[in-house]
Amino acid sequence: MPVRRRTVRRGSAALLLAAPLLGAAPATAGPSGPIAVTTPDYELRVATDRLALTTVRAGRTVLATAPAAFRFRIGADWYLVREVTGSTRDGNTLRVTAATDLPGVTVALKITLRSDRYDVDWSLSGATADVLSTAYDLSSAGHWYGHGENSDQTVQPWPLDSGQLVDTGFSPASYQVVSPFWYTSSATGLRANTDDPMDVRINSGGNGLGEFTVTGARPAASTVFVENTPAEVYRDHIALVGKPERSDTSYEQYATPLWNSWAQLYGEQNQENVLAWARALAGAGLGGHALQIEESVIAADFGERFPDLPALSRELGRLGFDLGMWTGLYMPETAANFSEAIDNGYLLKDPSDPAKPCLFTWWNGRQTGLIDLANPAARQWYTDDLKAQASELGVAGFKFDTAFFDDRCAPYPGATRGDYVRHGTELADEFDQQGAGLRVAWNAAQAKGFATRTADKPTTFAGLRAAVSANLAVSTIGYPFVETDMIGGSLGYPPPTKQVLTRWAQAASLMPLMYASTSPTGVRDTTTGEWVGYDQETVELYRSAIATHERLAPYIWDQVQQTLRTGDPIMRPLFFDFPKDEASYTVTDEWMLGPAVLAAPKLDEGTTRDVFLPTGTWRDVTDGEVVRGPVTLKGYATPLGVTPAFVNLKAKGATKAYQALARTGAER
Repeated sequence: MPVRRRTVRRGSAALLLAAPLLGAAPATAGPSGPIAVTTPDYELRVATDRLALTTVRAGRTVLATAPAAFRFRIGADWYLVREVTGSTRDGNTLRVTAATDLPGVTVALKITLRSDRYDVDWSLSGATADVLSTAYDLSSAGHWYGHGENSDQTVQPWPLDSGQLVDTGFSPASYQVVSPFWYTSSATGLRANTDDPMDVRINSGGNGLGEFTVTGARPAASTVFVENTPAEVYRDHIALVGKPERSDTSYEQYATPLWNSWAQLYGEQNQENVLAWARALAGAGLGGHALQIEESVIAADFGERFPDLPALSRELGRLGFDLGMWTGLYMPETAANFSEAIDNGYLLKDPSDPAKPCLFTWWNGRQTGLIDLANPAARQWYTDDLKAQASELGVAGFKFDTAFFDDRCAPYPGATRGDYVRHGTELADEFDQQGAGLRVAWNAAQAKGFATRTADKPTTFAGLRAAVSANLAVSTIGYPFVETDMIGGSLGYPPPTKQVLTRWAQAASLMPLMYASTSPTGVRDTTTGEWVGYDQETVELYRSAIATHERLAPYIWDQVQQTLRTGDPIMRPLFFDFPKDEASYTVTDEWMLGPAVLAAPKLDEGTTRDVFLPTGTWRDVTDGEVVRGPVTLKGYATPLGVTPAFVNLKAKGATKAYQALARTGAER
């Protein structure tokens, strides 16, 4: 007899209910027909002719595994899971056994039903697999989002199913900001419950599958969320992984740009060039709170190129900038203290020979090791060096640019990947990151509230669009204080055109933070060595974008405080706020900045664009007109001086946001 269902608050981590769920039907067992279990919010169907799972809500499929969904690999050979051979139901737990292609090997699958989700664990009996793989039919759930950054930095599909994404090194040690969390337009979500490296493929080769492969050393464990909106799925995920307890970034760092020398100077990092760049920025009224040198003081020739860093720090201070330095755990063989690190055992070890350091080829072709933060002596050595830079050289803060562990290496005895993230984030938290933030994976250390910069992108409109999509992907897996790296792009490409640089700055003005490098006063083309100048209009438009962001800063700061209360992302896709507007699920070039501001900047060539406005009453900040949605504004005029933005008049913060944005519009 069903019993009364316990009340579990939505949006929090649901506890396993000790009694059967209200309305739950007994499961039918055996291969004769499908197994169906129902809860008040969804139905789960288990196919028995070949093991498969289908989630149904309100009579509609909202998530389904693919044909031949469950498979495993032993050595070089793949095997499929076949028909169900039996099932039992004990309260909220359903256990299923199934045959496989491999004689004598069976699968045990356990499903634990919860109020707004269910847990799935499956493993082999009779053999040990190298990997276990589960495949979902992407189309069964509508559009897919989440994951984080694509390992291919030149493209970022949004939604994920609109392109192809293959990440064979998806891991807590990834350089990409990622998390094993995906969510869909049908308001389902999937979280892989592992800290081991994964192989993740979304629509690989256009096959329409989401393939999630984990090591076979442990059961393949995941949680499927079943909710009413994607935002509720996101909140379920945040309830598990945590939200920021504070913002590590100050109000000033949100309000004004951080300038980094990388795309401006590349290989020409020296004291003279940095100072000339800073003077040009200040002279053009292109202010900011800090200027970071993208170079490490441990470089063998650093003293030759920067003979008086304290003097440079003082001069930058007179120009209005704090001095920042690049730092990382990467220790190239050309570093001045490479031998010291080797001799003292400060680097991660080679997994095949613990007596040797683990060396690998870095992006620049150099043999490189990684400082072992789980080694207390190595961690102290690295920390002492940073403190010396701050106290002796006038360095006010650091850009931490590294993963804290590398899966090619062996961990310190007894240490886990999670330990490395903990050590790294605690270390970084001792220093001012100047708004450059930290790149960590698996939603690690979010309580510290670091800013998160997405990875470098090309200096093209395609790079700008990929940067926007990457921000949305990262922001909606639990990293709400997000920025693009860098305004105008980098990756060793030729400098951005006037249009790309201007449009990128305008787009960044409507994001939580502005992270800049290429100066609109001019830049050296790293591919040719030629100087590339921009005209006065470029300078004025860039300066206007900075002013827009600074005026909007009080509203953005309000959103930061809201995120600290709720965990909700600041920069988010339209469907988070307007889940009933079907068109919002495929909009790739607009976003909400908090509840009141819809940003629709121009992200490609031309002087017009279409703008979709969801349900609501919107005021156009360009001309003050009021528009009622849902509606698509066809051919909206976007000359280079116009950055389309609209304010939801009924949203919290609308007045503050409109006053900031309308002032900018009035000055054009």
